Amino acid sequence: MAKTGTTTQGLRAAIERSGYYPALVAEAVEAAVGGEAVASYLVHQETTFDANEVRRHVTVLVLTPTRFIVSHTDEQAADSGSPTPLATTSTESVKTGRISSVVLSRVVANPESYTPGTLPREVVLTIGWGAVSRIDLEPAACGDPDCEADHGYTGSSTADDLSLRVSEAGDGPDTVRQALDFAQALSEATAATATPAGR
Repeated sequence: MAKTGTTTQGLRAAIERSGYYPALVAEAVEAAVGGEAVASYLVHQETTFDANEVRRHVTVLVLTPTRFIVSHTDEQAADSGSPTPLATTSTESVKTGRISSVVLSRVVANPESYTPGTLPREVVLTIGWGAVSRIDLEPAACGDPDCEADHGYTGSSTADDLSLRVSEAGDGPDTVRQALDFAQALSEATAATATPAGR
């Protein structure tokens, strides 16, 4: 892992490289981090097309020794209520011990000839900490095809607070590598703060 100063400088440089309102994004992230060290980070910019408008969104993920910080910045087009463009920045700070799941999906080409260490074509990082849960319900049934009784419902609850897709084609190999490194650092941090069973 890089030294704290280097990691903090790397975070600032990555925000500036994104070119997306870097002063605004950096101020929000640095305020959320406060005096803590930056252990790992990921900066991801996404461009979407909405009718005749191009909209940008940047997500900054930061891991400190005690917290996981998520920052989102979105731009809004000028409208009749505001003749000038607007941007909204929000940050959320989560204690590392509250993170319940870190899921990393990798997409690789030609898996039959995969060589360990080869960069995936894309990765999807999904992080859950209980702020948002999705419940999928469906009518429950029994094995009797002639049964007409009401068996209630069955379903599953999925933590889905944040999902981020990074691709080599769209974001570049450095961002994919950074996503892999961040996922590993976050997984290790949650394992270190896990509460032993029975406590």
